[in-house]
Amino acid sequence: MIEMTLREIAEVVGGTLHDAPDPEAKVTGSAEFDSRRIGSGDLFLALPGERADGHDFAAQAVAGGAVAVLAARPVGVPAIVVAPRPGNTRAIALAHDTDGSGAAVLDALAALARVSVDRLVQAGNLTVVGVTGSSGKTSTKDLLAAVLAPLGPVVAPPGSFNNELGHPWTALRADAETRFLVLELSARGPGHIKALTEIAPPSVGVVLNVGTAHLGEFGSREVIAQTKGELVETLPASGLAVLNADDHLVAAMANRTAARVVTVGHAADADVRASDVVLDDRARARFTLHANGESIEVQLAVHGEHQVGNALAAAAVALDQGADLATVARALSGAAAVSERRMDVRTRADGVTVVNDSYNANPDSVRAALKALVTMSKAGTEPRPSWAVLGEMGELGEESVLEHDRIGRLVVRLDVDRLVVVGQGRPVRALFQGAVQEGSWGEEAVHVPDIDAAIALLDEELEPGAVVLVKGSNSAGLWTVAEHLIGAADSGQAPTSQPSVAMEGPAVGHMGAEQEAAR
Repeated sequence: MIEMTLREIAEVVGGTLHDAPDPEAKVTGSAEFDSRRIGSGDLFLALPGERADGHDFAAQAVAGGAVAVLAARPVGVPAIVVAPRPGNTRAIALAHDTDGSGAAVLDALAALARVSVDRLVQAGNLTVVGVTGSSGKTSTKDLLAAVLAPLGPVVAPPGSFNNELGHPWTALRADAETRFLVLELSARGPGHIKALTEIAPPSVGVVLNVGTAHLGEFGSREVIAQTKGELVETLPASGLAVLNADDHLVAAMANRTAARVVTVGHAADADVRASDVVLDDRARARFTLHANGESIEVQLAVHGEHQVGNALAAAAVALDQGADLATVARALSGAAAVSERRMDVRTRADGVTVVNDSYNANPDSVRAALKALVTMSKAGTEPRPSWAVLGEMGELGEESVLEHDRIGRLVVRLDVDRLVVVGQGRPVRALFQGAVQEGSWGEEAVHVPDIDAAIALLDEELEPGAVVLVKGSNSAGLWTVAEHLIGAADSGQAPTSQPSVAMEGPAVGHMGAEQEAAR
């Protein structure tokens, strides 16, 4: 963030200074809600969490180098205090914000981020790039960071830190040296993306697709499209909208923006397009990239044919910002997966390949992952056994049972060798029954009640050389299965440490904030 005094921050956020002997003391670092991550010159955010309240760690944060605390009540150390406002809609990001204190701090954080970003943009240093879509946002964000890096320093969120907390938190990591700020924009309903654009207004917007993720909350794909299109509606006339020509609901958004439009996709008339797509034995795509009358070959290092569309979107942005085609191709070819538990492919000593795509799941992303699984298993001279370990896809509303049934049937149609359905409840039962009714009999499809049962089955029956896809919504916790399989290969036993929650999982201890990354 830009350097600001405590007095300036208080004015920006509408707060008052408490226990601050020097109002001219400057915050020279960034904003942080985990007291364990505080560095010299930072501003600590006191947020409520499931097991702890950030206010209780204010003194520790200041002792660790924080200049002050952004809080909802005095904390006995230098603080900018903002008044709680119960009922504030920002509280939706904080499940344990019972008194509105978290919402007040998030409001203040948003205001602070807006001022910092505006000043950096006005200075001519910063371009803000926003990415949205029903699936693929995180992968595309990572690819964007890779292709823009040759043009200058890039700030992008870790993982899927993309909601009312993650958005301003990431924006405040941009400073005078930052050339590009790349942000994911998530939504749980209409108006949410528009609200995020008001925190850090983008001049470049990318819309990837309109799928069925969170269909239960939106009600229809048309409402999802209306919401995703809020991003391009906010772009200035001097800005750029990158739209997926292969998705008619996205392509139609060209009529909703004043910005220039660049289309991407496989369509022959797309401005930036791919042709001659071929997948290798690890489902990594090689294709010809066409743009501005030129063409060049790209070999992606990330897995899944769906990554081609993500790469095209990233290429379109980088080309618009001044990169040449050869530089873009090199950056795309060298870009590895950054965000964890998203098509993370590991091969054990016994030849078992584990595809850990357990961070989240919706019908579109599961279909893409299953196709990648089949590609990996059938490549080479000898086919390898394919296993799909699937959990529930959350937030599909009234369509949940039908969508799970469709996935079960697709597993059979794709000729996946073994299906392990994990969990209880009507949707996962529908997934299993869909496979059975499509023709998966005997031991080809198995329904187990929980993660422990899935691990026991895999430990007993998984054969050397198999390819195993592990995928489900984050709430299903199937990363435990994937990390067991990988850990068992590395150490001969299951990993004993808990998985990293980083910035996208539930907060623990000192974090003082619980937030689940939205989609």
